[in-house]
Amino acid sequence: MAVESSDVLARIERDKSTYLEELKDYLRIPSVSTDPAYEKEVLRCAGYVIQQMDSAGLTTELIETEGYPLAYGEWLGAPDKPTLLFYGHYDVQPVDPIELWRHDPFEPTEEGDELVARGATDDKGQSFAQLKAVAAVLAERGRLPVNVKFIVEGEEESGGEAIEAFVRADGGGRLACEAVVVSDSSMFGPGQPSLLYGLKGLQYMEIKVVGPNRDLHSGTFGGAVANPANALAHIIAQLRDSETGKILIPGFYDKVRPLEDWEREGWAALPHDDVEYMAELGLSELSGEQGYTTLERAWARPTCDVNGLWSGYQGAGAKTVLPAEASAKVSMRLVPDQEPEEIARLFSDFVQAVAPPGVTVEVEAIHGAGPVLVEIDGPLAEAAMAAQEDVWGKLPVKIREGGSIPIVGTFAEVLEVPILLVGMGLPDDRLHSPNEKFNISHFYNGIRTIVRLLDRAGQA
Repeated sequence: MAVESSDVLARIERDKSTYLEELKDYLRIPSVSTDPAYEKEVLRCAGYVIQQMDSAGLTTELIETEGYPLAYGEWLGAPDKPTLLFYGHYDVQPVDPIELWRHDPFEPTEEGDELVARGATDDKGQSFAQLKAVAAVLAERGRLPVNVKFIVEGEEESGGEAIEAFVRADGGGRLACEAVVVSDSSMFGPGQPSLLYGLKGLQYMEIKVVGPNRDLHSGTFGGAVANPANALAHIIAQLRDSETGKILIPGFYDKVRPLEDWEREGWAALPHDDVEYMAELGLSELSGEQGYTTLERAWARPTCDVNGLWSGYQGAGAKTVLPAEASAKVSMRLVPDQEPEEIARLFSDFVQAVAPPGVTVEVEAIHGAGPVLVEIDGPLAEAAMAAQEDVWGKLPVKIREGGSIPIVGTFAEVLEVPILLVGMGLPDDRLHSPNEKFNISHFYNGIRTIVRLLDRAGQA
């Protein structure tokens, strides 16, 4: 039986400018969850999501947690049909460094087909496309071909503790479904849709090195007192072999699952070009673990990277100071079957072991998430791939992703259903960076894709 969506697609064409303006209003809310200074704005953003769910025709609830609330909505008027749970997050990354933005990061600006703003692709634009698709179907038909539930969190960029606790406590009761749909990732490239089956895990650490009880004159005390900044540089230099790209923490690779032959063969056949990749990033050379291709390194090999580094005088000109403290933030992206807690312990032990004398070193685990491999077989996965082909005109490729979505692994473990990672972004969307963007055409095609998924899932 043919699945027809032309009625809703026509409505989307008529109303798409309204959807875009609503997305802009969403993006104007500076919902930076990791910074307590933005608490009121994060809460205001949760309220905006609930308002949009109400307008779409969902039954809603703002679920209070020990952290930021969860925006929940549902429509359960399709007996004997599958239930899809849509996930997204309404919080965003900090905007630093602000001086590199071309515009106010919270004033969405159209640059041709690109909508530039913090949160445009990660994840407000993508998850909003899910909601607008459901809104369009309900507005046009008054009912959906399947049951839907939405849960949109406000802490994905700062650890996701609230939704983690909620999902585990719920145990598949309120959130029971036949599949989870997540749009918080990128397509392989322009015009090439993708269905993800793997995400890296994460262990995020902070190192603090403390020396003298105050900043010191670098001439008077230099050479006699250990410099915490030098000590931190020494520690960081021990983490990784600069020639081979190997991470030097003992035991770090012990549980790493090797790539399958079919994965390496499939990824090698994808139209990736290292020269174009370097040109887009403004690089003259790539680096990483020897023995693996660029895609293999990015998608399926663990990493260890400094994300923040500070000590001493940061202002203009010179100040000859020997700093009292130095700190670094370090993230390790993990792959199956690495365990975040074990990696945190190995990291902490290693840092303490290589720390030079004369300083005190503190190591703190900030947050972590396990790596995920999901099954992408079965009728609902086939419906998702067919929906992507309907809209983009190409079958999606099956790929992994180097990023982390902490709750995906929990959904897979607790709900025991397929997780459909249907991304609409692009690798050049500059997520987590200045001038983050989301292609407007991808926003609209994302809405169309979810409409086709709803209709196809109703016939699955």
